[in-house]
Amino acid sequence: MATPIGNLGDLSVRALAVLGAVDAVLCEDTRVTSTLLQRYGVSATMLPLHEYNEDQQTPRILARLAAGGRLALVSDAGTPLVSDPGYRLVRAAIAAGLPVNAIPGPNAAVMALTLSGLPPHPFLFAGFLPPRAGPRAAAIAGHRALEQAGLRATLIHYEAPHRLAETLAALAEGLGGTRPAAVARELTKRFEEVRRGTLGELAAHYATAEARGEICLLVGPAPEEGAAAIDLDAALRAALATQSLRDAAATVAAATGLPRKLVYQRALELGAGAADAGGSMG
Repeated sequence: MATPIGNLGDLSVRALAVLGAVDAVLCEDTRVTSTLLQRYGVSATMLPLHEYNEDQQTPRILARLAAGGRLALVSDAGTPLVSDPGYRLVRAAIAAGLPVNAIPGPNAAVMALTLSGLPPHPFLFAGFLPPRAGPRAAAIAGHRALEQAGLRATLIHYEAPHRLAETLAALAEGLGGTRPAAVARELTKRFEEVRRGTLGELAAHYATAEARGEICLLVGPAPEEGAAAIDLDAALRAALATQSLRDAAATVAAATGLPRKLVYQRALELGAGAADAGGSMG
């Protein structure tokens, strides 16, 4: 079930009723959940379920459910499974044929989207970007490759405050500093703030301004000219006519800006397809 992302008054009546009726509450952090339960005067048994013990706890939880137990799953804030623990447990419960229900409620990504002023649909929620510079750049390059293949969607990421400035700078470099974007932080809390601008403007602001609290980072869709589909196959076929597979992939990757690994993999596929076609005609 979803729990408040900041303002404890956002717990739904239905969620409160369920918390008071279940045999136990599975929580990401019992200290955080106990604060919520105390706020509403609910007395409940709490069992920790987090990324480090989910695999170990899942068989025990399934056994309790199979025996008729009623359990509620919550994360520290927002909707479980959305960048929070619970996916492995839910998947296992479904596989075991056990009933799974959801109590809807707060979600930071969706709330940030509604406040951002960016196109609300389609959107792509991708959780946290990798914390290290190299993998983060590769992930952003993956976004760019999808956009160059035709994707036009608002991108949504969560981010830690101490990494916000470098992530904005990496996004500006990888996607273009003129892309519209927004930084939403401390949603539903006293110091809620949504700052809108281009990626370049936001990167410059947070290069010197300290960011605090829980953060959602949103990037608007690629402009029409940037999202026009690149005929990767045609470019590769033309290059392969005069170059080796490796050189052709390098040439097309440099020309299109697509990740070299992605282009090389497609070149391999085209080469294999051409070989199969040639064999069938012989």
